Amino acid sequence: MLYKSIINLSLFFFYCSRNKVPVKMTLQEMVLQAAALYSDRIAVCFDECKNRHPVYYTYKSMVNFASELSSFLQLHCSFEGIHEIGLYCYPGINLPSWILGILQVPAAYSPVDPDIPPELSAYFMKKCNLKYILVEKNQVDKFKSFHETWLNNDTITVDHIDLTLFELHWNDTDVNLMLHDKKEKYGKEKMNNSISSLNNNEEKAKKCMDVRLQHCLAYVLHTSGTTGIPKIVRVPHSCIVPNIQHLRTLFEITQEDILFMASPLTFDPSVVEIFLALTSGASLLIVPNAIKMLPSKLATVLFHNHHVTVLQVAEGISQVESCAVIWYRQERLILFVVTKDGLVKDGILGELQKHIPSYAVPDDVMVIEALPFTSHGKIDVSELTKIYFNYINLKSNSNLKGKEELWERLQYLWKSSLRLLEDPLEVSKDSLFLSNGGDSLKALWFNNEIEHLVGRAIPGLLEVILSCCILDIYNHILQAVFPDEDIPLSRSYCTKRKFSVMNRGEIIGKYVDQKSGRPVNSGKEQNAFIALSRGNQILFVNVSESLKNSLSMRQTGTKLGKYPSASSDLISSEESSFIKNVTSKSPLPVTGKMDGAEEISPVSKISEDETSVRASEKIKLCVRWKSNTGKCVDSSPLIVISLLNQSSATVYIGSHSHRIQAIDLSSGKVKWEQILGDRIESSACLSHCGNFIIVGCYNGLIYVLRNSNGKIHWTFATKDTVKSSATTDPSTGLIYVGSHDHHAYALDIYKETCVWKSYCEGTVFSSPCLSLVPHHLYIATLKGVLLALNPASGNRVWTHYCGKPLFSSPQCNLQYVFVGCVDGNLYCFNHMGQLVWQVSTNGPVFSSPCISGSMKQEIFFGSHDCFVYCYDMEGHFQWKFETTASIYAIPFTFYNHNLSSEMLLAAASTDGKLWILDAKRGHLQTIHKLPGEVFSSPVVWQSMLVVGCRDDYVYCLDLLGVTEK
Repeated sequence: MLYKSIINLSLFFFYCSRNKVPVKMTLQEMVLQAAALYSDRIAVCFDECKNRHPVYYTYKSMVNFASELSSFLQLHCSFEGIHEIGLYCYPGINLPSWILGILQVPAAYSPVDPDIPPELSAYFMKKCNLKYILVEKNQVDKFKSFHETWLNNDTITVDHIDLTLFELHWNDTDVNLMLHDKKEKYGKEKMNNSISSLNNNEEKAKKCMDVRLQHCLAYVLHTSGTTGIPKIVRVPHSCIVPNIQHLRTLFEITQEDILFMASPLTFDPSVVEIFLALTSGASLLIVPNAIKMLPSKLATVLFHNHHVTVLQVAEGISQVESCAVIWYRQERLILFVVTKDGLVKDGILGELQKHIPSYAVPDDVMVIEALPFTSHGKIDVSELTKIYFNYINLKSNSNLKGKEELWERLQYLWKSSLRLLEDPLEVSKDSLFLSNGGDSLKALWFNNEIEHLVGRAIPGLLEVILSCCILDIYNHILQAVFPDEDIPLSRSYCTKRKFSVMNRGEIIGKYVDQKSGRPVNSGKEQNAFIALSRGNQILFVNVSESLKNSLSMRQTGTKLGKYPSASSDLISSEESSFIKNVTSKSPLPVTGKMDGAEEISPVSKISEDETSVRASEKIKLCVRWKSNTGKCVDSSPLIVISLLNQSSATVYIGSHSHRIQAIDLSSGKVKWEQILGDRIESSACLSHCGNFIIVGCYNGLIYVLRNSNGKIHWTFATKDTVKSSATTDPSTGLIYVGSHDHHAYALDIYKETCVWKSYCEGTVFSSPCLSLVPHHLYIATLKGVLLALNPASGNRVWTHYCGKPLFSSPQCNLQYVFVGCVDGNLYCFNHMGQLVWQVSTNGPVFSSPCISGSMKQEIFFGSHDCFVYCYDMEGHFQWKFETTASIYAIPFTFYNHNLSSEMLLAAASTDGKLWILDAKRGHLQTIHKLPGEVFSSPVVWQSMLVVGCRDDYVYCLDLLGVTEK
C-alpha cells in the first residue's frame, strides 16, 4: 500500500507541475476552471429512462444555475463559523448545479437520501448539527412527514426555483433511540463506547468544518449503518482534490466521453465521479437512483452498462427478492438472484428475454440463498466471483455418469446458448445450431460450456457446432471423451444442407440462367468502377493508376505504395470530373426519400479539437433511406461507383431471407433483387471486369450474378456453408473464397472452372486476404490456423498456429499481416510468417482489423470487451474508445472535408449503435441508434454510411455538418 501511495503521489505532483495546477484547490475551483475552457460543451445529460428524450446542460448553464443558488443561500443563511448545507433530492439534471452552488457559498455539501429510513437520516442530520437543508420541492411533503417527530415548530422555509430551504430547529428527542435495533445487535456496551467515541471526536472534526481554515470541508457523508452505528465521514477539499486530479490524469489517458452516475447520493465514490467528469471536460450522464446496492460508474465499465437494465428488470420480477450482477473474468455477465416461491433459473431467463435485448441478457443466472455483503454493507463482488468459480468448477469436475447424461446436459447447454430454455421439448437430433438462431458468438459460448462440462478441450468442436447437427456434435464429444468405448449412436451424417445430397450437375442445372451466357470477354470494358467494401478495401476496375492514388487519398487517406503519385496532367477529363464530384461539399441529392425515414438530434462532440473542427459545427447522422430485405442483414455492403456515370452508385447486400439486393445509393430504390438458395451472410465482391457480383451462400454455393440485372451467370458448389466473402485478384481476375468444408478455392468465373482448392485444416469462416507484393493469399480458420498460400497454385508458403479460433479476416499492407483471435489478441506477422508483435484486449476479437488512413497507417479493430482500439504499425497503443456493447463489425476510416479536415472512423456495436470518432484521438463525434442489433460492417462513400441491421433493413445514413445559429 505504501508503494502504491508513493506512486500515486508522484503521479499527482508530476501532473500538477506539468499542467501548472495549484495544489491548494477546491472542488468548485476545479469545476470553474473546466467551465472556463469548455463553456459551450455539454456538461450534464439526464436520462430518466422512461422513453423520454434526455435533457442537457452546458457548462455555462450549469455554472449560472449554481451561482444563482449560491447567491440565494448567502442571502438567507447565517453561519457562525461552521458552514454545512444538506441536500435532500433524487438524481436529476440540476443535481451538479445544486452541489456546486452549495460549495460556492462556500459550504460543505451533505447529501441526504430520500429513500433511506427516516431514523437514519434524522440521526445523520442531528449528529452533524445540520442547520440548513435544501429539499427538492416535490419531496417537501415527504421530508416533513418523515421528520416531524424530531423537528419543532420553529422550522423556517424559503423557496428557490425547484428547491425549498429549511432552517432546522431540533427538539429534545434523543436520536440515539432511533437506532435501538442496532444496540440489540451489537450490545449496549459496544454501542455506548461507539457513541462516546463519536462525541469525543466532534470538536476535532469541527476544526475542519470552518471554511475560513485551510483544510475546510468539501462534503459530509454517513455510512450505511449495516455494521453498527452509522459513522459520520467528513472529507476536506485537501483530501479529495488530489485524488480527483490523479484520476483525471488517468482519465485523460483513457478518456470516456460520458460518465454514468446511477447513485450520486449514497456513495462517496459518486462525489468523486461528479467532479472527475466536470473537471475533465466530459459529460456526466445521470440515470435514476434505482439500484442502491451497486457502486457507481467505476464498476459500471466492467458490466458494459448492461447491468443497470438487467437489474432493473430482474428486480421487477415479483418472485425476485434481491439480485446482483458481476462481470466474471471480464468474459461473462452473471446474474445472482435470491428468489421467493422457488423461482428457478429458466423462469428468470425467460422473463429477462421478454424485456431486454438479447445482447444484454446475462450469460448465466445463479439462484442463491442470500447475497453476500462486505463489512461496510456493500455487495461482496469477490465473494460472488468465488461462488461462481466454484460452481463452474463443480460442473467441469463432476464425472459424467454416462452417455445418456451427456446427451441430457448437451441439450440443456444447447437450449441455454440459444435462449430456448423455456422450450419443454427434447431437441431434435437433426437440429442445426445456425438454423435455430445461433451465431458465431453463441457457438463460441456453447463450445466453452461443453469443454467445461467434460473438463477438457475438444479439438475441432467449434467447427462441428457451426456445421453439423446436435447428434453429430454429441458423437464428436463421445469420440473425444470416451475414445475406447463403443458408441451406440453411430455418426448420423445429418443433412447439413440440402445441397449435400445433390450432385454438381443438378445444382448448376437448377440455378444457372442458361441465357445469360459468358461475358463478352474477360478484359477491360468501356466503363470503369470503384468498389468499396468493409474495412477500407478498395478495388479499381479500368481506372488509371494516377486516379487510383488520387481517389485513395481522398476516400481513406492512404496512398497506394505500388502506384505513382497522382498528377493532374495524367488524369483524363472524365476522371477530373469524377474527382470534383467526389470532393464536393454537398452529398448526392435525395431523390426518393422513403416514408418512415428516421432522424435523430445531433449528439454534441464531447472531445473535439477546435483547431481541426470549427467550434460552431456539429456532426449528426440521419437516415437517408432504408430497404426492407425480409430478414436479418448480417452481411456487409459492397458499394460500386461508376466512373463514367457519376450519379450511378449501387449498394449490393445479402440477407438471411435468401435475398440479395442491388440498391441505388442516392435514392434507396431497389434496382433488382435475386433470391438465392439459402441465407446470405457472405459479403459480395465485384469481378475484375466489373460485370459480375460474387457472393457465397449457406447452401454451399458460390453465386456469380450479373451486376446489371442480378441474373445468375454461374454457380460453384462447395461441400458446406459459405460465409466467407470472396476476394478478387486484380492481377489475374481469379476469385478466392473459403468454405466451412475446410477448403479455400480459386475460381475462374470466365472459364467457369475451379483452378485449385486447398485444404486449410479447419473451417474457413473469414475472408481471404490478398497481397500483391509478395503475391500471397492469407487464410484464417476456426482451428486457429493462419496460412499463406501461393495464389497461383494454392500451395502453402507458411503456416502459423494461433491456438484459438480465428473469426477475424486477415488484413495486410506492404509490411505486415494482421489478424484478430478469439484469445483476445491482435497478431501482427511479417510476410515471411514471423510474429512481429501482439496486443491483448479483454475479450475475443471477432472484428477484422482496418488499416487506414493516415500516412502512419494505424490499425483499428473492435473487441468483445466493447472497446474500439487503435495501434500504430509497430504495435504501440494510440487510444481506445468504449462503446456500449461488443464489437463484431470492422471499423471504416474515411475523410469528409465538409465535416472535418482530419480522418474520421465509423464503428458499429452489436447493440445497434453507430459511432463516428475522430480517428486520430478516438474522440466521439456523434452516435446513432438503429432499431436492431448490428453485426454488419459500415461502409462510407462521400457523406453516406451504409450498414445492415438485424431489424431486417439495410440503412443509408447521411453524415451532416450542422451549423449552430
